[in-house]
Amino acid sequence: MPTTTDDATVENLTTPARRRRLLVTLVAITVSVLVVDQLTKVWALSALEGEGRHEVLGSLLGFELVRNPGAALSIATGMTWVLTLVAIAVVVVVVRAARRIGSMLWAVALGLLLGGALGNLGDRLFREPGVARGHVVDFIAYGNWFVGNVADIAIVVAAVLVVLLAMLGIRIDGSRERDDAAQGDDRAVDADSTQEGSAGA
Repeated sequence: MPTTTDDATVENLTTPARRRRLLVTLVAITVSVLVVDQLTKVWALSALEGEGRHEVLGSLLGFELVRNPGAALSIATGMTWVLTLVAIAVVVVVVRAARRIGSMLWAVALGLLLGGALGNLGDRLFREPGVARGHVVDFIAYGNWFVGNVADIAIVVAAVLVVLLAMLGIRIDGSRERDDAAQGDDRAVDADSTQEGSAGA
């Protein structure tokens, strides 16, 4: 009967020591994103209040203070409380998923996603005009398309990583879909061999 190292590999990926390291990485990235996001928003509020747009790379990139009551691209303006609930749901899902973490890339992706979600959630909960209705501070202007912040960048990078991981078949626990398929093929071959042996007997 053929043997594989897949089970041993997955077991190694999910040892308590490795999981602790992955969780530490996830938390460190989350905190870093949250701190940088909030510090840059404080800077934007103090340096850009009442100012027009400051060009950084010509018309391609600049700084422009915008208090956004909606989502990215000003979608869902006037539905801030709904977006607050969505952000809370994202945080809960990520925290629950983190308990099964077994991949460094997933730890990075979830850390970026959690940090970005918390950064914008903090604005919605604690900034004017009120709790759960606060406006998100945006200040990075991309051409004439939209204005975002550091939290948005983290969320976009996390989304790209999640898509890549899904395409590569890497699950959050570190296992791979193609390994499962290979094991299924091996089991099918073993079953066929057993049946042939029984018939021959």
